[in-house]
Amino acid sequence: MPRSLLILGGTGFVGPALAAEGLARGWAVTTFTRGQRPTSGENVERLHGDRTQPGAMAALVARDWDLVLDTWSGAPRVVRDSAQALTGRAGGYVYISSGSVYAPPVALGVSEDARTVPGSPDAEAGEYAACKRGAELAVLAAFGARALILRSGLILGPGEDVGRLPWWLARMARGGEVLAPGPPDLGLQMIDCRDLAAFALTAGGAGVAGPLNTVSHAGHATMRSLLEACREVAAPPGTELRWLAPAAVHAAGIEPWIELPIWIPPGHEASALHAADVTRAHVAGLRCRPVSETVRDTWAWLESLPGRPPARADLPALGLDPERERAALRAAG
Repeated sequence: MPRSLLILGGTGFVGPALAAEGLARGWAVTTFTRGQRPTSGENVERLHGDRTQPGAMAALVARDWDLVLDTWSGAPRVVRDSAQALTGRAGGYVYISSGSVYAPPVALGVSEDARTVPGSPDAEAGEYAACKRGAELAVLAAFGARALILRSGLILGPGEDVGRLPWWLARMARGGEVLAPGPPDLGLQMIDCRDLAAFALTAGGAGVAGPLNTVSHAGHATMRSLLEACREVAAPPGTELRWLAPAAVHAAGIEPWIELPIWIPPGHEASALHAADVTRAHVAGLRCRPVSETVRDTWAWLESLPGRPPARADLPALGLDPERERAALRAAG
């Protein structure tokens, strides 16, 4: 009999990757969603319900599950109720959390033992980091040594609904002179959604427990390797990368991460996002594909869409206005 996998959610960016990985391994995959968006993948059992409401878990607690995967980012109370309901029905519970739970200022090389932001498993609302931390505490309280907390960082890949890599690919497709924020050898830390999904099932299925920083090694990619991969697959002939030093980008008033997605200049308060200690996850079996493969497959996915790519309504629009880009390049000479 195949192992049973319950995905709480399953319609957003990471969810379909989790479902696809489970199916590829021959698991019996069930998703539990509110039915607001379609769930990709054939042979997936789709159950609908709103777990923010009392009694919504009734159909799930009548069955046994080998593994539960949860990506919830809202009120921790929802994860608390789900984990408590399933504690006697599931072999393990994997929660997709975030490196955002670390309390600022976050040191370069931050490990899983670092101080976190305050969080409550009973909270009804809160900021993203506090909600993720509260949900972590909820899962740990319910499942203890059967709880695996994956603190992901920058997640890229096909299906991305945040818009970071899609923006760079769309920018390359416009051609011309592209503002490339330096230094070119700036190390990046990221994970393809498919590698995150594979590790969630591998580690969760093997009983790995506790929090793990779940991203590539620091420097797995650089700004140069990322942007050159984007240019290779998406740009028309003659597209030029114009590298600007961080000081020149700052002088132009361009905001890292938001206007220039993925990029965080050296010395920035958020630099630890690309410099976490990932020893534990990689010892446990995490493997990350080359950034060129992530870029290639994301571009293929974008080209396959009938319209604009999906975008999360709860996040600001990303990317640099073309006129601001041209002005910065002119000012830099």
